[in-house]
Parts: sequence; C-alpha cells; structure tokens
Amino acid sequence: MRRDRPPLVTVADVRAAVWSLVSTAAGLGVAIAGVDGVRVASPWDVLLVALVVGLGDALLRAPLRRLARAGGAVGALVLGLAAQVLVVWAALTFLPGVASDSWTDVLAVLVVAAVVMACGHWVVGARDNAYVVGDLLRRARRRAGLPRRAVGGGGAEDIDAADGADDRPPGVLVVLLDGVARPTLDHALEAGLVPTLERWLGSGSHRLESWWARVPCTTPASTLGLLHGTTDAVPAFRWWSRRLGRLVVTNRPADAADVERSASDGRGLLADGGVAVSTMFSGDAPTSLLVMSRASEGLGPGQLFVRFFASPFVLVRAVAGTVGEALKEVYQGWQQVVRGVRPRVPRRGWYPVLRAVTNVLLRDLNTSLVAEQLVRGAPVVCVDLVDYDEIAHHAGPLRPEALRALEGLDRVVGLWEEIARGAPRRYRTVVVSDHGQSLGATFEQAVGRSFADEVHRLMAVPAPVRGGPADGEAWGPANTALHALRKDGDGDGRLLVGPDRDTARAELPEVEVIGSGNLGMVWFCRSPRRLSAAEVAARWPALVPGLVESPAVGFVVVHGAQGPVARGRLGSHDLATGRVTGRDPLAGYGTRAREDLLRVAGLEDAGDLVVVSAVGPMGRVHAFEGLVGSHGGLGGAQSEAVLLHPADLEVPDDEREDVDGARVLVGAESVHRRLVAWLSALGLREGA
Repeated sequence: MRRDRPPLVTVADVRAAVWSLVSTAAGLGVAIAGVDGVRVASPWDVLLVALVVGLGDALLRAPLRRLARAGGAVGALVLGLAAQVLVVWAALTFLPGVASDSWTDVLAVLVVAAVVMACGHWVVGARDNAYVVGDLLRRARRRAGLPRRAVGGGGAEDIDAADGADDRPPGVLVVLLDGVARPTLDHALEAGLVPTLERWLGSGSHRLESWWARVPCTTPASTLGLLHGTTDAVPAFRWWSRRLGRLVVTNRPADAADVERSASDGRGLLADGGVAVSTMFSGDAPTSLLVMSRASEGLGPGQLFVRFFASPFVLVRAVAGTVGEALKEVYQGWQQVVRGVRPRVPRRGWYPVLRAVTNVLLRDLNTSLVAEQLVRGAPVVCVDLVDYDEIAHHAGPLRPEALRALEGLDRVVGLWEEIARGAPRRYRTVVVSDHGQSLGATFEQAVGRSFADEVHRLMAVPAPVRGGPADGEAWGPANTALHALRKDGDGDGRLLVGPDRDTARAELPEVEVIGSGNLGMVWFCRSPRRLSAAEVAARWPALVPGLVESPAVGFVVVHGAQGPVARGRLGSHDLATGRVTGRDPLAGYGTRAREDLLRVAGLEDAGDLVVVSAVGPMGRVHAFEGLVGSHGGLGGAQSEAVLLHPADLEVPDDEREDVDGARVLVGAESVHRRLVAWLSALGLREGA
C-alpha cells in the first residue's frame, strides 16, 4: 500500500531547500553587485537576504490566498507582486549589514536576480518550467516515497508495483495538444523529442491512435465537439450569421459564450466536478480557469493564481523568459529568410510578442494551475496547450522551432505526471489533439492576390480595406484576459485586440469572404437565405468559373437543385448522390471528403460557397489566410488528429470507421463519447 503518512521532511527536501537557497543567493548576489544603490557588508549577508525571501514566501502564502479570494486573478497578480517587492524591500532595508537607497533599487534587484536565475536555470539544463511548481514537486515526491529524479525510469505502474496496490480513487487528466497531427507526433517520437510520451508507449501503459477531425478541422469546432459533444454550431473559425446579421468570431469571448450556450446541455465532459484550464469552451466545468467562453465571469478563483504570482521571482522569471522568447522568434524568422526556406510567411508585427506570451508566460501559468488542481484532487482536469499550434502556423508544422515547442510540451506533461504520483487521486492521462496542420504556400503567394480580393475581383465589386495580422487565432489568450478585466465595466463583450477587434459593419456588406486555413467560405450577406448555384451564376457569372480555374483552388461546393455539388476544373461530384461527372474533383482528398463536405455544406451558417484549396505533392495546401501551416479543410495531415490513452481504457472497434485504409474514430463527437464512457467506467460521471 502507499504510505498513509509520508515523512514530514526527507533528504530530498533538505537538498532541494539548500539548492533553492544557494540559487536564490547567487541571483541576488549578482543583482546586488550590479545595482549601485544596494550594498552588503559580506557574502553571508546575501545568503541571509535569500533566506528571508524564502521565509517571507512561506509566511505570506496563506494570507495571500485568503485575500485573493475576493480579488480574483487580477487581485492575485497585484497582491503577489506587492508581496514580492515588500519582502525584498524589507530584507534589503532592515537586515543588518544590508542597505538600499530607494524603491527603484529594490525593483532593479528583483528583476536582475530573476533574469540571472532564469539564465542559470537554462545553463544547467534544468527542465523549462519545473521552477514554477517546485514546492508541489517536492510534496509529490514525499507523498509517493520517491527519490528526487524518479521520473524517467518508468511509468506510474512501476511505483505501484514497488509500493503495493494503489488504493487512491481514480482521476483523469486530459491534455489537448493544439494542432499536433499524428504524422507530426510520429516524427517527434522517432526524433526523441517527446521522451515522456515515448516512455509511456514503450512501457505499454498507453496506446497511440489517430482520429479523424472532420471539416471544419478548426480549434473551435473540435474543442466544442470534444468538450460538449456537438460541432453543428461551428462551420468555420469565423463566419457570417444571417440570423445575427454580423460576423461571428470564436476568438471573441462574447461569441464563444454564445456558441457554448447553443451547444451545451449542461452535461459536458467536465460537468461532474471537472476543471477547465485555458480552453475555448468550458465543458460545463464548475471551475474554469482562463476559459474564453467564461471570460465575462473572470479568469477564475483568485486563490488558485497565488502560487504563480506570489512565489519569489517566478512571475518575474517568466516575464524575462517571455522577452527572451520574443527575441528568439525574431532571430528564427530572420534565419528562415537568410536560408531561403520556402514556403514561408512574414513573422513580424505582433507575432513575436504573441508567441512569447503563449510559449512562456501562458505555459508557465498553465503548468502551475494544472499542478495545483492535481494536488487538490479534482476528478477531471482538461487543459489546452496552444504552443505548438501557434508556432507551426507561422514556421511550418515540421520546422525545427515548431518541433522544439512540442518537445517543451512533453516536458510539461512529464512534470504533471510526477506531481500526479503524489496526488490524492491516481490520475490517468489522456493526450488528444484537436486537429493537425498541413504545410503550403498561401493562396496569395500562389495567385498574387488574397482570397478576398480574388472573390471581389470576380464579382466586379470593390474590396474593403482591411489590415492587421492574419492569424486571429493567436489573439485568443489576450482577449480572454482583457475581456475578464472588463467584466465589471460596460460588459458589451467587444473584442479588444487583434485583427477581429472590429466586426461591426455600418451596413450589410454585399459579400463576406473568410478563410479558415485552406477552407474558404463566401456569404452573400444581403440575401436573407443561402443562394443557389443558379442564382449565383445569374448575378455573378464569372465568380464560380473563375474560382475553379484558379491554380490554388481544388473545388467549390455550390447548392444545386438536388443538393450540394462540388465543382472542379474538369468535373463535378454530387455530394448527396455520389454521382461524378467528368473527372472527380474530390480525388486526392481522401475517402471521407464527400461525407465531410456534405455535412458542412448543410450547416445553418455555412457559406453560400464552400471552397477548398488545391492539394499538391506531399499533401501541401494553400491557406486562404497568411499562414504557412494551416488547418480547416482537407488535404495533408490536418485531419489526422492524435489520441493517446491508457492501455486499460480501450476503444471498441465498433466505434471506429474506415478512413483511408485505417480504422479510426471519426469526428470530435465520437472522441467525446469515448471520453465520457471512460469517465463513467472510472466512476467519475454522476448517474453512471
């Protein structure tokens, strides 16, 4: 049996405390030496300052949690920063042998020490963000009776075999790896970039399989399906709603909330005591942290953010790492240009900042929030990690910087695994992606003008002038946070930053043209209903013929007299009957193309025209937006999503379908039903 009463202090605890004291003292020593306004009499005084800083954190953590309950996440941020500054100021002002001239000197010491510790952390090769949850790691090792470096030698099953049967109640951790295709994960496994997942597979504790992300294979559609069991409300990443008379953007917290309300039956994946962390939708979780659809309610209970915001140097180190990540992105983007890498897209503007925030600051915060929920014993925890997806959009799905992001996510999963070993529940970890990504030059690079400009040219109507970054998806975390900050304000739900910040129109546009990866949609907004192929041809005779003749377009789905028809350059495919005239335009798009297109074309808010790009050699596509790695339509690896699950949680074969010669789950709804079945089997669903 596992130890009921773990020792209060172990040798590993003492070693970790000494290392923490020494590393903090080293960082403070360098900072004090470099800041003119702070003086110490001897090196021992620096060690004393480090000791006081550590004790201050231990003494203030509990009262800060109580205060943060009322102030929310923002209150936790303010209190945490204030506490760090206060403790360092007190140590540098009142300890004997130490003196400081001003508050600015104290702040300088805090920042410089954090930067030095972050650099030292990198030099010694420590795991990227283990420092964020160091206290939880030590507690987990102590409870599990593990040595300091237990992780890496085997799975949780090895611990149970050593200590006896594990009598803890079950729990489930669902990790969403945004944008990771099955072929990409296979590549990372072979390259040794994901040793945690490779160890699970090698030990037989987990199994890896694919599932088919149906069109539209976008984050909002798949996430809604995984968490709520339906995707019918989402025809693309953003779309025109005739009912609302405006553009709906799922990266807007208010729109995400509306979509969730239309889809939720109150029994989502996380309904029974679950926790959602950094997801687009809540899954009906009672506790939501950084969830876009719940942003109007705030970012989450403030006490849960105290560990990250108040721990000495943690937040400042994360900010320092964020700056470093932005500089790294600038360098890597420049290197693509110098080496002549193609296809590629510009990686300037706000993107380096957005990448840095999602890949360092948000990742560290997610690491802390999930770790705390595991220690608290939440029955089901679901977290969405967007790091890889964001970089792959701009660098390419298999480019080195994208794969390095995936390597970092594997380390995060390894940290949670280690913390879960000392948690009050025996957690089973399920890793699932929402879709993959496909590489290719953009439509604009292939044709010489944007998709929207091409549609307006063929219709002979003026194109609106629009600017801003191409990747609206990247602005999601920022808009979630900013919307939450405004929850006590006017509450109008406006998007505050990013290319979709202003979706209002002074009057109804004649046409709305939207790209979701290599899936394009066209709406004729002034018509109260969807126009038929004959009506489109009568009003704009050059539009559909001009699109299908484009070298970057594979086919256009129009609405004929008997239903949707896919029209290509040399033939057509009746999606309702399967009848092909001439050369099949769906050839080369896989065996699921007809079913997927028939379904998406019939959704209430689907475009009057549905366009899918051409697919070239090696599955390369042409995104209708400015991204070199994309997803949304068909072609390449974008529909081959990942499902890695414990071996004892099986997927019955009768739930699978044949897709391109493989038996896989089809649609996020199928994965949702399987996840719910596993939770029920583990006793984690009420009424099961």
